[in-house]
Amino acid sequence: MTAGRPIDTHEAYVAVEREIGLLLRRSRAMSTRLARELHPELDGAAYGLLALLADAGPLRATDLVVRLGLDKSTVSRQVSSLVELGLVSREADPTDGRAQVLTPSPEGAARLTRIREARRERWEEDLSHWPVEDVARLGDLLGRFNRLGEAQVRGTAAP
Repeated sequence: MTAGRPIDTHEAYVAVEREIGLLLRRSRAMSTRLARELHPELDGAAYGLLALLADAGPLRATDLVVRLGLDKSTVSRQVSSLVELGLVSREADPTDGRAQVLTPSPEGAARLTRIREARRERWEEDLSHWPVEDVARLGDLLGRFNRLGEAQVRGTAAP
């Protein structure tokens, strides 16, 4: 029920599609801005890759392809850019010396940490009028939604 009215299933999905579309457009713009803050020559799409490496790394490039749902050439281009800018390091995979794993370099990690801290402060300011339970619920729902997308990319059932 929404404000005393029954929920219309079709309208609920229309609203989800509309709001996610808006979120994605804003997210792309934000990633471009944050990438430029991280390094003036960094492509906006590479920001998310660096953030994923910081959160889940070290990872192989093939892991990034699966987790991000991007094609191999796009990931390869972004990784090369991050390495050239000194923001990501390539090292031999300890489980398979023929492969390489990627990790944020100390410089990349430090720059990313500064930007994330500023972003977190901004979220706290923007959402300060929300009850903390709503903020936690939003985080839970977004996490659930992201796991659904990851499962679809892997071709497995969502958790």
